[in-house]
Amino acid sequence: MKRIFSRVVITLSLVSFFTDIASEMLYPVMPIYLKSIGFTALLIGILEGIAEATAGLSKGYFGELSDRLGKRVIFIRWGYFLSALSKPTMAISKWPVWIFIVRTTDRMGKGLRTSARDALLSDESTPETRGKVFGFHRGMDTLGAAVGPAVALLLLWLYPGNYTYIFLITIIPGLAAVLLTFLLKEKAKEHIHSNSKGIVSPFSFLKYWNQSPINYRHIVIGLIIFTLINSSDAFLLLKVKEAGASDTMVIGLYIFYNLAYALLSYPMGWLSDKLGMKRMVVFGIAIFAITYLGFALTTKWSMFILLFGLYSLYAASTEGVLKAWLANNLPKTKTATGIGLYNSLQSIATLLASSLAGLIWVVAGSSTVFIISAVGAALAGIYLFTFTRTNVTYQENE
Repeated sequence: MKRIFSRVVITLSLVSFFTDIASEMLYPVMPIYLKSIGFTALLIGILEGIAEATAGLSKGYFGELSDRLGKRVIFIRWGYFLSALSKPTMAISKWPVWIFIVRTTDRMGKGLRTSARDALLSDESTPETRGKVFGFHRGMDTLGAAVGPAVALLLLWLYPGNYTYIFLITIIPGLAAVLLTFLLKEKAKEHIHSNSKGIVSPFSFLKYWNQSPINYRHIVIGLIIFTLINSSDAFLLLKVKEAGASDTMVIGLYIFYNLAYALLSYPMGWLSDKLGMKRMVVFGIAIFAITYLGFALTTKWSMFILLFGLYSLYAASTEGVLKAWLANNLPKTKTATGIGLYNSLQSIATLLASSLAGLIWVVAGSSTVFIISAVGAALAGIYLFTFTRTNVTYQENE
């Protein structure tokens, strides 16, 4: 059995840590900054939806290409480089079209690297340790998501209202992440399949749906139902801002959420290996439903602290675990393709969810958005509980 935390796992975790410092310096600031330059809640929803859809569709394409070529590292390295380069350029102009271009370019980098990275994590683990490996990686990733807003908060304290400076500083952790990718070495081409010489068209990865294991398909269907009601986390921050919180309070709450998320990720991954990934994901979705119902019903600062704590438990129970669950239901030669296909479908659903949430927010108010999400999450959890099997490895499907 492979060691749980190989050098590759640790390196990828550090790369994600530094990248998320850069990304999350901007994330809690982004909705505040966008509103300050004239973006409405609807336009923010469309921006985030398009950005995530770009990332998702490219995850499917580059995931299949990674499997076809039997290469992981080149996709990882260039993906992180593209994101590191794009973030500081957000400061060049406040023109809405430029904001859309830069944000989409950043997400293209995420699409380029994510499926190959997740496949490499899967390669470095076994079905028995996969929850721990993905949980550890997610924990390091999220620790960066706590450090990033803390740095942003310090910069806002030193330079009040100077959002441009925050965008420029992101180049430091972004380049640190890129340099770390040079510690990764490409392995032998183990993943090439019989059609490896065929041309990979932009949407050819969608064909894998009919070839994929049945349990994988049921998992994806349940998760997509959930995604359709799970809009961007930016709306949670907007809700707190709507309740009268200052910029500092919003960012501080987001730091708390990410610290709790980081601390819980490995333990929840460990539990998923022991208790079953299906149980852990369904549990997490149930917590999500309770949390969103709470956001719909409260405007108290003390309750927001509790709700973000619950939200961290949901995220730790699902984000890394569901990738491990999917990997356990995919053949090694199709890991990046299968995870990329899920990511693509998820991002299309996110586009719809974020855009619709922004529209409902404007027309019917924020509480309606969160009530709809809570009910939809309950339905998704029921589907996953009813139609999927626990920890079925691909070998059992063959």
